[in-house]
Amino acid sequence: MSTAHRWLRRFRPRPAARLRLVCLPHAGGGANAYRSWVSVLPHTVDLVCVQYPGREDRFGEEPVDDMAVVVDAVAQELAPLLDRPYVVFGHSMGSAVAYELARALRDVGHPEPERLIASGRRAPSDAPPGRVHLADDDALVEELIRLGGTDREVLAEPTLREAVLSYVRNDYRLIERYGPFPKPPLSCPVSVFLGQDDPEVDAVLARRWSQTTTGSVDVRVFPGDHFYLAPQREQVVSALVDRVDPSLSRGSGAWPSTP
Repeated sequence: MSTAHRWLRRFRPRPAARLRLVCLPHAGGGANAYRSWVSVLPHTVDLVCVQYPGREDRFGEEPVDDMAVVVDAVAQELAPLLDRPYVVFGHSMGSAVAYELARALRDVGHPEPERLIASGRRAPSDAPPGRVHLADDDALVEELIRLGGTDREVLAEPTLREAVLSYVRNDYRLIERYGPFPKPPLSCPVSVFLGQDDPEVDAVLARRWSQTTTGSVDVRVFPGDHFYLAPQREQVVSALVDRVDPSLSRGSGAWPSTP
C-alpha cells in the first residue's frame, strides 16, 4: 500500500518489539533523518518516524504550518500503534511537536510515553517568537548555514534551493508562531539532549524543561553543534535506551503476540 499520504514511516517494522520509539524531525527535516537509527537500535525497539508533508516522499503535498493540525494528524495515525509502551523523541522543532503530541494522546485517553526526549531546543515556554519565516531567501539560507544542518552546495543550486526553502520556511512559520497549548503538564520523565556547541540552547536552559512535567528531568550534553545527532548517532541511541530501560539492549524477551 502506498504511504505517500501517511504521516508515519516504519523502515523496518518489528511487531514483536517491547517498545515503540516515535521520532519527530527538525524544521526542514523528514523521516529519513532517523532511518539510520534502525541499524543501531536493539531489536526490542520498533522505530516509528513522523513524515511531515512537503518533503521526501511527500514532496508533492502542501506543507502544514499549524502545530495543532500536525499534532492531531500524527496522534490519529499513531493511536493504533500504542498497544505497548512507547517513547517520543523530537529534535529542535520536533521537540515541541513531541511535547504537544504526548499531551494530545494523553488527553484522548492513551497512556503518556514512558519518557519524552527533547533534543536541541529550549522548553516550549522559553522559546522566543521568531521572524525567520518572514525574512527573504538569503537570510533564511544564512540561518540554515548558522545552524549547520544544510550543505552550502545544496543551497547554491537554484532549483534545489527553491525546493528546500519552501518547506523550511513553512516549518519556521509553524514553530515561530507556536506557543505551548494551555493544558496540564506531563507526568512522565523528560530527558533533554543537546550538543555542547548548540547556539540555540545550553545545559542551563535545557533544565527548564522541568516546566513541562511533574516527573523527573535529566540533561545529557554530547559533543557537537545543533546537528550533533548524525555524528553522535550510536551514543545518542545508547543514551536513549539506557534511560528508558537498559534491559532493552540485552534483548530480554519480546512483546507477546496475539493468540
